Amino acid sequence: MATAFQVTFDSADPAAHAAFWARALHYVPAPPPAGFDSWADVFVARGIPVEHQNDRAAIVDPEAAGPRVLFQKVPEPKTAKNRVHLDLRAAAGWPPEERAERLEAECARLVALGARRVRRMEADAVDAVCIVMQDPEGNEFCLD
Repeated sequence: MATAFQVTFDSADPAAHAAFWARALHYVPAPPPAGFDSWADVFVARGIPVEHQNDRAAIVDPEAAGPRVLFQKVPEPKTAKNRVHLDLRAAAGWPPEERAERLEAECARLVALGARRVRRMEADAVDAVCIVMQDPEGNEFCLD
């Protein structure tokens, strides 16, 4: 049996960061714990002050197939290249002649959501075409 895991991002603004990735991944906000109708109810019940209500945000796959993604507030900004990054499989299974067009369309969608295009890496003898991008907080990810 595989070990369950979540992907965690350090973040300056967890709610905004989670909103971007929810749209990028077609995820939804994580529901509040059982017994609560909303996250606002959780904050009140647990006495979480307003200034700490954006310390964390999570998103989940609505089909429960992918991992939960957590965004946690940190005081320092991102300063270096990621050691781990996500590859969004936007053209998986597409024929090579349609791959670049599919990636460009997904890139345009993500740029409209707040991502930044870094560069396109053309196909070679080993790798297919892919596009390197950054999320709104500067974390690198790839479209492949």
